[in-house]
Amino acid sequence: MPISFRHHRLANGLTLVGEIDPQAHSAALGFYVKTGARDEETPLMGVSHFLEHMMFKGTHDLSAEDLNQAFDRIGARNNAFTSNEVTCFYAHVLPEHAPTGLDLLARMMRPALRQADFDTEKGVILEEIAMYKDQPFWVLYENCVEKHFGAHPLSHRVLGTTESITALQRDQMQRYFDARYSADNTVVSFAGKIDFDRAIEQVETLCASWQSTKPRRNSAPPPIAGGTLDLHDEKVNRAYILALCEAPAQNDDRRYAAGLLAQLLGSADNSLLHWSLIETGIAEEAQSSYSGHDGFGEYFVFASGDPARADEIWDITKAQMASVRDKVQEKDLILLRNKLATAVTLGAERPLDRMHRLGQMWTARAEYRPLEEDLARINSVTMDDIRDLSDTFPLVPKTLGRLTPPANG
Repeated sequence: MPISFRHHRLANGLTLVGEIDPQAHSAALGFYVKTGARDEETPLMGVSHFLEHMMFKGTHDLSAEDLNQAFDRIGARNNAFTSNEVTCFYAHVLPEHAPTGLDLLARMMRPALRQADFDTEKGVILEEIAMYKDQPFWVLYENCVEKHFGAHPLSHRVLGTTESITALQRDQMQRYFDARYSADNTVVSFAGKIDFDRAIEQVETLCASWQSTKPRRNSAPPPIAGGTLDLHDEKVNRAYILALCEAPAQNDDRRYAAGLLAQLLGSADNSLLHWSLIETGIAEEAQSSYSGHDGFGEYFVFASGDPARADEIWDITKAQMASVRDKVQEKDLILLRNKLATAVTLGAERPLDRMHRLGQMWTARAEYRPLEEDLARINSVTMDDIRDLSDTFPLVPKTLGRLTPPANG
């Protein structure tokens, strides 16, 4: 039997979506909440990620140990993640354990948020923030994003800052949870061998009492502050360069061309940056990527290497960014389409990947597109599409940052 799409909405607004595959050998399920760092008030920066941790600390009738052991008993591969726009809790299990996995996920979505757990986990979050301060790319990335978006909430760090997490109070987290973790702001995504009708009944029993709060998000294109910044750190011995450029939003069909353009410029191999910087030994890393978001999109272009060659690395990177529109040929586009089609198809063979694709899609755009349609969209991108996109969204940095050793280092 072919894969079929199912959709159901509870009276309280909670939405269930599924790609059901009776021939699959596993089942994946996840709760997607449309909330992240961009939805936080600045004094609460990091509360979404902190809350993600707290969801694993237990409910009013289940301890953290109870939850962990219950997931282990069914052999689940379960985890969670937080971004600027979404928080997700998921499990990948054998089909016979899907009902138990759903029960556990639904119950943990209503955590106790005990003060003692909050105080303990705060220390864990602060250690995580400190760990990222030792990673040069992330130091540069977070500073560039802050420069790029200025005072807009999109400048928020997902982990928060040492100051915001230290000041955060348990009751502030509770109020954020009550406002954002509502039925009408949550999507339950399924993929693989799932009894969807049974899942509907189960979610009705587990989640029908969840409240609707009509949460809001400002999805207007954000103003770009941008500019340049030069950071110096005596702990680093390489030069790190990061450029941010404007790109189509996630609901813009030009995102397909944007994804291809970013790969043509800076995929891990057989790209302009690879041949001009990596194969020549001028840089150690060079890549670019496209990321579509709610209301806007961006290109990231990154390179690193010997500080003495930083200007040379950037000059070559900038030249390749300026020339990709006219330098890329049809044969390059055909090769990349084939590579992406293979990657997408291989990923689609795993219910977990399908579940995440579906959950992200529905949370972001409340729409369903079969994988085959996405592949067709990728394959239909032409050189004219690439050129038109480049004219509308030129690869010109709005924000440019460098992290290097001190000049006298």
